[in-house]
Amino acid sequence: MDRTESLLRAPAGPPDAATPPSSTPADAATPLSSTPADAATPPPSTPADAATAPTARSASVRPGDAAPRRDPRWVGPALAVLLLGTGLLYLWGLGASGWANSFYSAAVQAGSESWKAFFYGSSDAANSITVDKTPAALWLMALSVRIFGLNSWAILVPQALLGVASVGVLFATVRRWYGPTAGLIAGTVLALTPVATLMFRFNNPDALLVLLMVLGAYATVRAVETASTRWIVLVGVLVGFGFLTKMLQAFLVVPVFAGVYLLAAPTGFWRRIRQLLLAGLGLVVAAGWWVATVELVPASARPYIGGSQGNSILELTLGYNGLGRITGDEEGSVGGGARMGGGGGPFSGRTGWWRMFDTEVGGQISWLLPAALILLVAGLVLAGRAARTDRRRAGLLLWGGWLLVTGLIFSFMSGIFHAYYTVALAPAVGALVGIGTVLLWRERRAAARPATPVVDNAAAGADGRRPARWRGVFATVVLAGTLAVTAWWSWTLLGRSPDFHPWLRPTVLVVGLAVAVLILAARLLPRRLLPVALALGASAALAGPAAYAAQTADTPHTGSIPSAGPNVQGGFGPGRGGPGGRMGGGLEFPGGGVPGGNRDGGTGRFPGGTANGGTGQFPAFPGGTGQNGGSGQFPGFPGGTGQNGGTGQFPGFPGGTGQNGGTGQFPAFPGGTGQNGGTGQNGGTGQNGGRTGGGQGRMAGGMGGLLDSREPGEALQALLTADADDYTWVAAAVGSNNASGYQLATGRPVMPVGGFNGSDPSPTLAQFQAYVADKRIHYFVGGGGFRANGGSSASQEIAAWVAETFTAQTVDGVTVYDLSGAGQGER
Repeated sequence: MDRTESLLRAPAGPPDAATPPSSTPADAATPLSSTPADAATPPPSTPADAATAPTARSASVRPGDAAPRRDPRWVGPALAVLLLGTGLLYLWGLGASGWANSFYSAAVQAGSESWKAFFYGSSDAANSITVDKTPAALWLMALSVRIFGLNSWAILVPQALLGVASVGVLFATVRRWYGPTAGLIAGTVLALTPVATLMFRFNNPDALLVLLMVLGAYATVRAVETASTRWIVLVGVLVGFGFLTKMLQAFLVVPVFAGVYLLAAPTGFWRRIRQLLLAGLGLVVAAGWWVATVELVPASARPYIGGSQGNSILELTLGYNGLGRITGDEEGSVGGGARMGGGGGPFSGRTGWWRMFDTEVGGQISWLLPAALILLVAGLVLAGRAARTDRRRAGLLLWGGWLLVTGLIFSFMSGIFHAYYTVALAPAVGALVGIGTVLLWRERRAAARPATPVVDNAAAGADGRRPARWRGVFATVVLAGTLAVTAWWSWTLLGRSPDFHPWLRPTVLVVGLAVAVLILAARLLPRRLLPVALALGASAALAGPAAYAAQTADTPHTGSIPSAGPNVQGGFGPGRGGPGGRMGGGLEFPGGGVPGGNRDGGTGRFPGGTANGGTGQFPAFPGGTGQNGGSGQFPGFPGGTGQNGGTGQFPGFPGGTGQNGGTGQFPAFPGGTGQNGGTGQNGGTGQNGGRTGGGQGRMAGGMGGLLDSREPGEALQALLTADADDYTWVAAAVGSNNASGYQLATGRPVMPVGGFNGSDPSPTLAQFQAYVADKRIHYFVGGGGFRANGGSSASQEIAAWVAETFTAQTVDGVTVYDLSGAGQGER
C-alpha cells in the first residue's frame, strides 16, 4: 500500500467500543465500506489500523470505558499546521479594519463600561436602546475590551479565535466517523472559504453562531453513537445559546439535528422521542432565560428593544428578525418588502434557486458548493439501503441536511439578506467535501479487483448479488467529475473578477481537468506519480477560494455589509458597495455608492441633487422631481414639498439652503428641491455625468449614517466632549451607525435616535423634549437615518423639531445643534 492509499484509508476516530450492538461490522469499523474488496485490504501499516472490526466485548462497552484509538503520527503535526495557518490568516493585519462594524463596536464599548448595557446589548452606556439582535456575541468582545482596553484588536481577536476553534471542532467532528484525512480536508475547506475569512475577521454575530452550530453537530455525533441523553440535551443547550447570538437563524439546524438523531440513534423509538423532548427543553431554557428576563423587567427599567416597534423582544424575534426575513414583511426595515427584479428589496437581492451562485453570493461561498452537493448524492448512493443506525449515512444526512435546509432558506427568503450570511453554510460544505472525497477514494479501489459476487444491501440487485466493481467505477467517475466541475466553476467565478490575478483562471481550469483525467486512468499511473496528481488536484480545487481568502485578509473591511474577495462585475467589492454603487443585491445607485458628503460627484454618495448637475432623483425611489413646486419627496422620505423654492427638506434631514429661497438640501444628502422646484441645484441632471472616476461607489459598506459611521474631525470631537460630564448623552443622532462614530470617537454615550434604521419609536418626540428640558442631551447631530417600509416617524419629528427650535452650526462639515438652550428659537 503506497503512502497516498494509507493516508486516505487510515481509519481513526472513536473506539470501536462505541459502536452500538445493532451496527454491522462495516459500520463499526472506521472504513465504512463493507465490500470484500475492503476485506481483502493488506494489513494496516499504522497503529490506527490495528482494529477495524468490533468484537463481541467491544460492542457492548460505552465510549468512556476505553481509551480512544490513536491517530497516525502525521495527524497531530498536520492538525497543528492547519490551526496555526488558520490563526495566521484570520489574525494577520487585523487592526486595519478599525472598528469594522461600528454598530456592534459601539455596543461593545458600551458593554465594557456598563454591566447593564452588557446584559441587554445596549448601543450606548446610558442604555437608551439595544442593538437589533440578542447580545451573546457582544459579551465575548465586551469582556475582551474590559481586559485589554478599547481598540480594534481587543474587539476582533476574539472573533478570529472563534474561527480557529470552529475549524478545530469541525475536524474533530468529521474525524470521529470518517477518519483524520476527511477531518483535515473539512477543516481546510472551512478555513479557506472566503466568507469565513471575512466573518472571522469581523465583529458581526456570525462568528460565534458558526462555532455554536459546529459544536451542536459534534454533540449530535456523540449522541448518535450511544443514544446518549446527556449529549443530545447538550445539542439543545448549544442551539439555545445560538439563539442568544443571532436569534432564529440558529434554529435552521434544529430539524436536521433532531431528524438525524431520531433516525440513527441505537435505541428504541419512544426513548428517542423522550430524549428529543428533553433536548427541546434544554434549548428553551438556554435561550429563554434571557428573553424572559427582558420581557419581565419593566420597560422603564431597561433600554428600548432595538428593531421592534413595540419595545418587545418577542416582536423582534418573530417579526423583524424572524418570519419577516422569510416573507419580506419587516416593519421599520430598509430592505424587505418591495420585490425588485425578483428580489426581496434593496438589501435582499434576487431570490431563487441560483442565488447562492450569483455574482454577489457566488464568490463568497459557492467555490466548492457544487462539489459538496455531488459528493452528498454519491455518498448516499453508496450507502444505499443501509441499516437504520449506519453512521456513514447518518453523517451525510447531518451535513447534507444542514447545507440544504439553510441554503434553500437563504435562497428564497424575501426579507433582508446579505451575502455574508452564507458563512453558516461553510462548515457543511467543508464536511461534505472531506467526507465524500475520502469515502469515494476508498471505494474506487474496488475497480482494480476482479468482480466478486457479494451480498451487499447497498448494491444488491433482485437476486441479492452484484459485483463490487460497480462501486469502484462509480466512485472513480464521480471523483473525476467532481474535480472537473469544481475546476470549471472556479474558472467561472474567477472570470467575474478579470483583473484579479488573470493567470490563475486558466491555470485552475487546465490543471483541474488534467488531474480529473488522471484520476480516471489512475490504475495506469505509476504509484509514485499518484500523490503528485492528487496534490495538484487539491491545489486546483482550493486555489480560487484560497486566493479570495488571502485578498480578503489583506483588505480592511468596515460598515454593515462587508463582502469577501475582490470587485466582481455586477456585485460587491471588498467590504463595500460594488461598482456603480450597487447595494445589497439588485438596487442600483448610478454614479456611486451611498454615503454622502462629497460634492461634484465624489465616490460613494447618493446621486442626485449635487451641485453642477447630478440626477435629481433616485432611480429606485421615484417621485423626487418636485416640478414647479410639486411634491419633492420619495416614498419612504416623508415631507419636502418645495413650492417655488419653498421648504424642500424632509423632516428627518434638517438644514441646507436651496436656491431662490427656502430650504432645498440636507447636510448629509445635498441637493433637495430648489430653484423653482427643479431637481437639484442649478436645475442640472446627472452627477457630473453620472459616475466619477469609473463610478466606484464603495464607501466601506454603504449609506453614510445608515450602514456606516462617520469619523468626526478634531474640532467636532472637542465640541462634543466639552462639559461631557454634565450630560447623560453628549449628543443624539438619527440612526445607530450615525451615532456610533461619534460615540467611539469621544468615548461618551451618544443617543441613537430611532435605532439602526432610524425607524424605531425610541425616543418619542415627547420623551426627547423631556430629555432636552432636563439638560440630559447636549447636542443634536444632523444627517443619518433612512426611513422605508413603515416604522415610526419619531426620528423625523425629532429632527424637524430640533431644526425649528435651535440654531444650526457647521463644524467639520457637519450640522450640529446645541440643545443646552443657547440660541433657542433662532434660525
